[in-house]
Amino acid sequence: MLATLITAVVDGLEGALVRVEVDVAPGLPVCQIVGLPDAALSEARERVRGAIRNSGFLYPQQRITVNLAPAGRRKHGAAYDVAIAVGILVASGQVAASGGDWALLGELSLSGAVHPVAGVLPMVHTLARAGARRVGVPAANAAEAALVDGLEIEPLLGLDDAARLVAGPRGRRAAKATRAAFVAVSGTFDERAAGAALVGSDPPVDLADVRGQAAARWGLEVALAGGHSLLLVGPPGAGKTLLARTIPGLLPPLDEREALEVTVIASVAGLLGPGDGLRRARPFRAPHHTASYPALVGGGPRLAPGEVSLAHTGVLFLDELAEFDRDVLEALRQPLEEGSVVIARAQGSLRFPAQVQLVAAMNPCRCGYHGDPERACTCPPGEPERYVRRISGPLLDRLDLRVEMPRVRPADLLLGPDPEPSAAAAVRIASARERAQSRNGGRLNARLAGREAVELCRLAPSARELLAVVAARRSLSARGVHRILRVARTIADLADREAVLEADLLAAADLRDPAAALRPELAA
Repeated sequence: MLATLITAVVDGLEGALVRVEVDVAPGLPVCQIVGLPDAALSEARERVRGAIRNSGFLYPQQRITVNLAPAGRRKHGAAYDVAIAVGILVASGQVAASGGDWALLGELSLSGAVHPVAGVLPMVHTLARAGARRVGVPAANAAEAALVDGLEIEPLLGLDDAARLVAGPRGRRAAKATRAAFVAVSGTFDERAAGAALVGSDPPVDLADVRGQAAARWGLEVALAGGHSLLLVGPPGAGKTLLARTIPGLLPPLDEREALEVTVIASVAGLLGPGDGLRRARPFRAPHHTASYPALVGGGPRLAPGEVSLAHTGVLFLDELAEFDRDVLEALRQPLEEGSVVIARAQGSLRFPAQVQLVAAMNPCRCGYHGDPERACTCPPGEPERYVRRISGPLLDRLDLRVEMPRVRPADLLLGPDPEPSAAAAVRIASARERAQSRNGGRLNARLAGREAVELCRLAPSARELLAVVAARRSLSARGVHRILRVARTIADLADREAVLEADLLAAADLRDPAAALRPELAA
């Protein structure tokens, strides 16, 4: 007997429809899965066998053939388990399909429990576009699936729930679980709500906790207001990491479009917890400096999104920048410039969004104290220069702001006035962003093309002459000149001005000047 059910697979950040065909026929008791399955999917036969037996059903001692169509698309993961198991039950006559046309998603344990899977949001969205109206999903993924309108979502706790759905209303439980029940029940499946931890999930540090460092605080405000990349350079203990951890409390929430994009990426990466809905907070990712190329940029066997895509519409914070592998850092040049990353492999290529703001921090040398007026540098001669040159010139040229953070004096730390809290700076940042986006067609100043930056700055002739002099004296590239214009535009937006003044250009040039922050021979 033949049974056919519908499920889906994740392809990049989108879903693709998969038809599960199960045939149970006389013959030697063997189960064969065809349709380009990966190793995890090939092992589904053992999970399904145990789940069927431990759920009170009989595993047929016949020849079972499972076809995953279309056969030319490679299948991966364990999201097909429930559909395969129910297909076997229907094809063996143990469950009479009522024609309810349910699509099923979920991984099975040997006990028959349905575990959550990654990528439910794009998969359910694909099923809705294909005409499905009813979808059974793991209980821990039910709130995520409910984000797609126009579908009847049924939470599955076990294989018996899926069998009752396919059998029709008479076999279904009378009471439907509410969203609160999804959250309560899904606590059993905590082990799969894994993935890299979001630093932004912890309470953000308030700017009031960052004492001293007025220049760095100003630089961070300008960077966040315009979406500009920022590099903080200073000795250990200067407050670089502490300042960066104030970012989640300074950024405005996501709009509807951005929230959906961020939630889809988190779903594919398996980062949505039980009961999570649309993510409203902007991502803040802080990978360790030992992160590999696929971890930061994306890729791997399943072409999964990397940290640069997980930080889409938010901030990617790279602490100890010079300690990252050089090849990994060089791979950031394309995403920073284009706002996306393309992962190409022999079986195809995928484009992941990566409109990310880079904030980085580093020491001026390996020991951290080159140029410190109070503590001598212990690095051998030439080592500070070699340490700084671990970061290539083209990558540095893509950093809009470079701020030096000196050691905080004890008097400023203990006796100085109370700093401004995050709430006040967040209002200015949100106002400047709104002003820029309304003028730039929804884009921040950092995303302006060179010609647009020149036009929108509305420079007077004297200001143009000043910028030409500054660019010549500091040997700025064309990219550097355009980035100064974008930063100056942001400074004017923070001051609520239409025109960019000469003072704004000078301030932007000073924030970009690499001499003090990145040339150890000049910083000494």
